[in-house]
Amino acid sequence: MLRIKLPVVLVGVAVSILWVAPPAQAEEITVTIDNFAFTPQNVTVKPGTKVTWINHDDIPHSIASGTQGLRSRALDTDQSFSFTFTTPGAFKYFCGLHPHMTGSIVVEGTTGSAAPQ
Repeated sequence: MLRIKLPVVLVGVAVSILWVAPPAQAEEITVTIDNFAFTPQNVTVKPGTKVTWINHDDIPHSIASGTQGLRSRALDTDQSFSFTFTTPGAFKYFCGLHPHMTGSIVVEGTTGSAAPQ
């Protein structure tokens, strides 16, 4: 009888662990481009967060930075660009067509780089 109960108990424990601990989902943040500004201008995220910029202006804008891979083509109205930040650090960016438009992404942690999406 003990032989039968032990596997049943082990299966029950395994199922309860899976039920209690759902997989973590990556975060997604949207930054809008409107009236020659990024909104929100400054964002703090966790590593693995995907940031998407959407241009709602009537003229093209782009995303540019010194961070490798963080550079978009010119985005026309309603076009978007996404980038996934994989390691901690502070990343400043600007519009390559209008350099006075600036923003920053702070990835929680110490230092690091990012990866294109």
